[in-house]
This record gives sequence, structure tokens and C-alpha cells, in this order.
Amino acid sequence: MKKVYISLMLLLGLLSSCSMDKSPYGVLDETTAIQNMNDLARLRNGAYTRLRSMTAGTWVTYSDIQMDQFHGLTSNGNRVGIISNGLITSSQDDIEGFFRACYAYIADMNYLIEQCDKFAATMSEADQPAIARYKAEACFTRAFAYFYLIDHYCQPYAKVDPTAAHTGVQIVTKYEPTGDVTKYPSRSTLEESYALVENDLETAYNGLKAYEAADDEAVAPNAAYLSSYAVAAMQARVALIKGDYDTAKTKADEVIGSGKYALTEIDDYEKLWTNDEGTEVLFRPVMSNVEGLVSTGEAYTASSSETSADYIATTATLALYSDGDVRFDAFFKVWNLDIEGTQVGSYVFLKYPGNASLRTGSENNYVNMPKPFRLSEMYLVAAEAAAKTNADASPYLNALMAKRITGYMDANYPVNTVMDVIKAERQRELLGEGFRMSDLRRWNDGFKRDGAHLENPALDPFIVAAGANLGYAADDYRFTWPIPKTEIDSNPNVAGQQNPGY
Repeated sequence: MKKVYISLMLLLGLLSSCSMDKSPYGVLDETTAIQNMNDLARLRNGAYTRLRSMTAGTWVTYSDIQMDQFHGLTSNGNRVGIISNGLITSSQDDIEGFFRACYAYIADMNYLIEQCDKFAATMSEADQPAIARYKAEACFTRAFAYFYLIDHYCQPYAKVDPTAAHTGVQIVTKYEPTGDVTKYPSRSTLEESYALVENDLETAYNGLKAYEAADDEAVAPNAAYLSSYAVAAMQARVALIKGDYDTAKTKADEVIGSGKYALTEIDDYEKLWTNDEGTEVLFRPVMSNVEGLVSTGEAYTASSSETSADYIATTATLALYSDGDVRFDAFFKVWNLDIEGTQVGSYVFLKYPGNASLRTGSENNYVNMPKPFRLSEMYLVAAEAAAKTNADASPYLNALMAKRITGYMDANYPVNTVMDVIKAERQRELLGEGFRMSDLRRWNDGFKRDGAHLENPALDPFIVAAGANLGYAADDYRFTWPIPKTEIDSNPNVAGQQNPGY
């Protein structure tokens, strides 16, 4: 990996989003000497703090609200309005905040990786498995942050020449902050960016696989720590988005065939979201009511009294679910909303209904533990990879839908139309989990919101007009976020490397 540097703006700036400005728990200051394994373990906790941050709150909700599945209500105080209404610019605070946070987290992981390498050379043989595990976790976290940058701030792999200059991210693999602007990194190629992510994930996979060989209790549903299967799930996700369908299917099949996880039964599905527990959750970063609380649900539901909401599902989104689909009742509840003094009944999106054990008082804070990797996603990844290689995707779709739709009967989905089924099923299953923009980018699909609420026309006057009928063509530049203006201004080596359209 190339030796490059990161600008002080990225490392030292304050984060602008409410879910990204919390001080990390259990992390040593970068100037504190790391003297023993206990210090290293405390530093390692930072990887999980970062993963918890990047898998909840605005990290998950912003890109979904930007797309076609939700409408803003006029009573929402314009929260996330710039994103929802398609008014994205390179000066937008949250676009800058995510970018800056990713590089701050990457810097932290670079430091942890270096410390692990240092300790591995000096510590006893008995300490080596733990050190290798910590390094694997740090490599995964660095890959996760880099892939967030790739999937939001770089154009889709299939739409550009991935070997072309300045199509990727700024690569930083050494903790060495500097004020010398001549050493700030320029953008790499997209191919180099993907290679970094893939190499880090391979290191993480091998390191955790070796650890699990000696500790078979390290792999279980709802695990608070990373496993090789969580890494394999991430490898499948990355490969699918890149268009490497063979790898995507192989890795998804590895998770599915492991026997470690099982799709949630219909009768238990709602508890997957209310209690944050289920047989299909591969990795679940820990939150408690004393630390780490980040609300994902508050982006949609703004009231513990069940009388206000910021964003509600469009008619087309509600229409995705057929009779007997357990997800509809799990995700949507009817509330009597008070909008500008008018009482209006509406379906409210409650996939994140708030786990009662995570409340800090009597009111619902709509906090749930993140569930960034679930077995259901792997069935969908395998189905899409199969469809893209003219293999039979039906077994994967039938297995998933049988656990979601009461009375579902297996079907044989023809190769020439199965992608339509997969696209709709991804919408139904992954709604509100942060996948929608990435999916539309990968499929080269545009969108247009349906402005009317056919299930209740009384809502129509209270839909934010600027976003009611918003549409993006498939080649709309806003499917890729801009490199923040602050980075362009502070780093002369990215001059002229802004994404098209900004």
C-alpha cells in the first residue's frame, strides 16, 4: 500500500452531525503510550465504537431519505430537507461530516494496526492470537470506512474506467498527520480503492478465522464482536456492488451454508426489530442505556407521544407489501399525526421502534442496536449474483420469502424477469437500512417519487412540495456525493478532482 498522508482538516475538525459528534468510549488518546496488552485492548475498543457509529443514525438514514421511498412532512422543520429535496452541494455540512468522520476513523485504525504490528514483534506467543484478532478487527473497520467513502463519494464501478486517475478515494494507510500540504493525498484510482478494501477484508477474514479455530464460541448470532462470517458478508456485499458476481455468490453461500445462522421465523420477525435479537443477525454492535446511544428511528418518528413524524413512506413503498407479508405490520403503524394543527392519520415507519431496554427515561428514544449484517441480505446477494450469471436465483428467493410471507408458495422465477423480483424484494426487506442509493447506483436505475398518498389523500397538503415529485435520471450526478468543499480548499492535491456535476 502506498505511503500517503491525511490533511489536518480531516483529522482535527469537529463533526457536524448529531450522531457523529460523541466522544468515543474506552479509547486511549493518540499521545498516550501503549505499553501493555491491556492498553492495546482498550485501544481496540475504539474499532467497535466506530463500527457502532457507522451502522446507526444518520449514517444509515441519509442516503435512504435522499432516494424515492420516503416523503418529508411540512412539520419536520426541514430536518434532512436539503438531502430529501435533492439540493446537495459540496458545502453541505453533513456530506462534509461523513467524509471527515470516515478519515478520522481510518486514522484511528491505522494507528491501531501499527500498534498491533509493533506488539506482535515483542509480545509472548500466548498473546499472539489476541493481537492478530485485534489487527483483523482494525483492518475490517478501516475497510468499512473506506467502502462507505467509495459507495457514496465515488462513481459506480461500472460507470467509469476504474483504472482512470482520480476516480477513487484518497488512500491513507499510515498514521502520520502532517501540516505540510504538499504531502496531502490526491484521489487514487477506483481500482486501487477497491483493492485496499478487498485486501483489508482478506486480512480480517484470515485473522478471525484463525482465532475462531481455537475459540468456537466466537461465532454466534447477535455477536457483539466480529466473526469471519461477518467479514464474509461484507466481502459478499462489496463484490456485488463491484460486479464481481462469482465472489459475491461464493461468500454469500459461505455464510448461508455455515449453519450458524437461520432466517427469522414469521412469528418472531417483529421481535427482531423490537428486541434486537434474532437467529439471523451476524453482528450487532453493543449499545446500552449508559453509553453509545445513537437513534436511527428518530429520523422518521419525531415524537414519543406518537403524534408527529418527519418522514413517512410513499404510497409506492407501502404498496410493495402484499397481504400476509409480516414485514408490513412490523415496519408500519398508524398514528394520528398533528400537522400544523390538523389531525391526520398516517402510516408511520417504525422499523426502528425503540428497544425498551435502551431507554434512559420513560419516553421512547427510538434507539435500537445496529444490525448491519443479516442472513437475509446474503440470500438477496446470492440471488442477484446468480441472476447476473444466468444461474437459478429461485431457491434463494423462495427460502427468504417463505420466512416473510404467510402462506407463501415456492415459485420458479424465469431468468429474464427475476431481477425485477430481486429488486422489489431488496426494497421490502432492506427498507430504511441504508441500501437504496447503493442499489439504484448499481442497477443504473433512476427514480421518481409518487407525490400523492392514495391511502390517505388528506396527507397530500402536508408533503414538502420541493420533494414530493422529485426524480433522478439514472445518470443524475447526485447519485454520487461531492468531495466536500473544505477538502478541496485545504488540499491542493485534489484540485480539479471533484465529482462531475458539483
